[in-house]
Amino acid sequence: MWDLVARDRWVIFAAFSALIVAAVSEISIPHFLTASIFSAQSADLAVFHRNVRLLVLLCVASGICSGIRGCFFGIANMILVKRMRETLYSSLLLQDISFFDNETVGDLTSRLGADCQQVSRVIGNDLNLIMRNVLQGGGSLIYLLILSWPLGLSTLVVCSILAAVMLRYGRYQKKAARLIQEVTASANDVAQETFSLIRTVRVYGTEEEEHGRYKWWLEKLADISLRQSAAYGVWNFSFNILYHSTQVIAVLFGGMSILAGHITVEKLTKFILYSEWLIYSTWWVGDNISNLMQSVGASEKVFHLMDLLPSSQFIERGRVKLQRLTGCIEFLNVSFHYPSRPMASVVQHVNFVVHPGEVVAIVGLSGSGKSTLVNLLLRLYEPTNGQILIDDIPLKDLDIMWWRERIGFVGQEPKLFRMDISSNIRYGCTQDVKQKDIEWAAKQAYAHNFISALPNGYETLVDDDLLSGGQKQRIAIARALLRDPKILILDEATSALDAESEHNVKGVLRSVRSDSATRSVIVIAHRLSTIQAADRIVVMDGGEIVEMGSHRELLLKDGLYARLTRKQADAMA
Repeated sequence: MWDLVARDRWVIFAAFSALIVAAVSEISIPHFLTASIFSAQSADLAVFHRNVRLLVLLCVASGICSGIRGCFFGIANMILVKRMRETLYSSLLLQDISFFDNETVGDLTSRLGADCQQVSRVIGNDLNLIMRNVLQGGGSLIYLLILSWPLGLSTLVVCSILAAVMLRYGRYQKKAARLIQEVTASANDVAQETFSLIRTVRVYGTEEEEHGRYKWWLEKLADISLRQSAAYGVWNFSFNILYHSTQVIAVLFGGMSILAGHITVEKLTKFILYSEWLIYSTWWVGDNISNLMQSVGASEKVFHLMDLLPSSQFIERGRVKLQRLTGCIEFLNVSFHYPSRPMASVVQHVNFVVHPGEVVAIVGLSGSGKSTLVNLLLRLYEPTNGQILIDDIPLKDLDIMWWRERIGFVGQEPKLFRMDISSNIRYGCTQDVKQKDIEWAAKQAYAHNFISALPNGYETLVDDDLLSGGQKQRIAIARALLRDPKILILDEATSALDAESEHNVKGVLRSVRSDSATRSVIVIAHRLSTIQAADRIVVMDGGEIVEMGSHRELLLKDGLYARLTRKQADAMA
């Protein structure tokens, strides 16, 4: 945690310096307050005026330094939260895609939001108050021992018992805080999933079921909070018993000491004031250690995520950047299984070549491994066996950022960012792009007309309810074409388009903006009419290639492709 604020250590230094001055000033106030009262009683005017002046000076110093302390600890808190979120967000962005397969969006956003804010209390609140009360409590104890060491030791025994209760309570709060963070994240997951699928929920009338799921987590959260409240009650009870015990001891033994002539009334008054200060300092230390433990409990998952190593793609990063990319893609005996399911191969022993400028379609039943091949080509995952060659160079040896800059990808359900349409089309393009370039790409994707008809045209803010699925796909196609990629990958990219738009878009898929050779295209489609003109069609079943050839050749083979074609033709009849 210190690394996050080390660059601004002067802020911490200023905060702790002000804290020390404020604590010393405050702990001196009871002494001069009592001295002022008893000097007035004894009619010693000179001593009275001196004590009052010192009292005023201490009060002013305490007020000024407390303000400075609060200001600088607040700045340190802001710095900590900002850098913690930046570091955590950066760490998450560099994780493998498989990491996101096992984590939920709600959990990660909860760590970035509430958990980081909870951890920020450590410097901004907990350590601040703990240090202040430790200084004041320590000063009070020393003063008590100087006034009367027997009475001071009796007060110290009470505070030791209070400290033991405090530590046990703090450990419980740490455990409870960790549970609360986990349950809260799970509740957020349910809410986020429900709201993102609200149309499905509404259509199927499952509002009560979703409410029940969310309520179950809330009840679990309430149960933990109830136990927290009970523990707090025990802690509060213990404090009050011990606090009043200190008062009784001070009055009983102090009164006997006055009767015996061992101490004066003024000293006993000071003793009672400082013993209360000590016990309350112990209380505040305990209360803030409890909060600190809650922050530590919340921080465990946050710091675990921050300490995760980046994806091997960014650590063992390939350095090769080809002078000229022709677009030759070769799958050599490629197999893949997900890390969580090592016994279930998704694709196995895949071998085929996409020659420069060639359009290759990949078809097959759902779950046959088509999209997995695309994910491997995009290096979202790494093959477990075999390798992929790009212009005879292993894909893993290529600079990952260089490679992705030269690929255009359009998925079945393209996700658009909540920004204007121009920014969505420009997204990820490293070239110097002007508005006319954006409009060119939109025209190529047959998106220009509907974009121009929107109230703000290309400056229209993208919203889920504003655009249809087909319109989103056309914007995504425009985004891919704007990059002028040497390799274009279309994963069901025309599934949501109407027949006319699909026909028009297919006409430009092989066109190139510049005068260079035609780009290589990989197309995945369930609608077989989309890929009949492909140079070659790869047919997959059960993660393996079962057929390969042109549309005509595959029909003559009368295999899986021919059967799928007949089924679709019958469905259209």
